[in-house]
Amino acid sequence: MIRADFDAQPKLQSSLLELRPLRREDLNGLFAAAGRPEVWAGHPAKDRYKRDVFEKYFEFLLETKSTLVVIDRQSDKIIGCSRYYVAPDQPDSMSIGFTFLNHAYWGGGTNFEVKRLMLDHAFQTFSEVWFHIAPTNIRSQKATAKLGAEHVYNATLNLSGTPSEGMCFRLSKEAWNRALKDKEVQRATG
Repeated sequence: MIRADFDAQPKLQSSLLELRPLRREDLNGLFAAAGRPEVWAGHPAKDRYKRDVFEKYFEFLLETKSTLVVIDRQSDKIIGCSRYYVAPDQPDSMSIGFTFLNHAYWGGGTNFEVKRLMLDHAFQTFSEVWFHIAPTNIRSQKATAKLGAEHVYNATLNLSGTPSEGMCFRLSKEAWNRALKDKEVQRATG
């Protein structure tokens, strides 16, 4: 259960992206972002690019009331989503996950910007944020490490109706602030 003092569906915005609560009418836009096999290549559910499989996943995301769609402000198109959740093994903390982006947005700064917006919001209430990543999802493991998160342990968790093995990464507010400073230095030194 998400704490009452935390808004799990805020509106967050930067010059590049807008994150807002998922709505039922977002199905077609979100499926357009998700409807290719490469989007799910590193995920345990590799068939989510199929419309019938994705629709069940969309219903799950909608029911959580903690999912945010990611919108490219330049094109005004939905390019993915992410969500806040409380993991059963860390009931006093916040987690971020269930993130996917259209493959056209991989390799740039989009994932970092999504996480920056969500982490800045979460760290107003929590001192640490957790990420749970499938052992086969190397892309997400690397991206999470770039945020400053550390792999702490592995666990079998039921995060979406089916227990599965996950790598558990913790990101403290202090480590996040260091990662942001490092990012600023990288930008300044080119």
